[in-house]
Amino acid sequence: MDAAAASGGFIFIPTISVIEIIYLTEKGKLLPQTLPRLIQVVNLPNSSFTFIDLDSEIAQNLAQIPRSIVPDMPDRIISATALHLSLPLVTKDGKIQSLQSVQTIW
Repeated sequence: MDAAAASGGFIFIPTISVIEIIYLTEKGKLLPQTLPRLIQVVNLPNSSFTFIDLDSEIAQNLAQIPRSIVPDMPDRIISATALHLSLPLVTKDGKIQSLQSVQTIW
């Protein structure tokens, strides 16, 4: 991510990730300041981070993410977003990493 930012590239954050952050914060698995910090970073002038909203094109790519491999819907949406953008996905999720259609980093 540092290399992408240093080269002037963007790092896209699917908005479904914001929902997951809220959910994990409510469950006590993330610190309460996680989401405010993320939003602060996204809103910095010249930030390399930007949110990408779920749209019908991303939704159509969802069919290419097999539920048998990635059963969790938010993870399928995140994977479909990377597939739609033709960009690698930063994840440590082994199920997502096993997808042939999505390039992963980590």
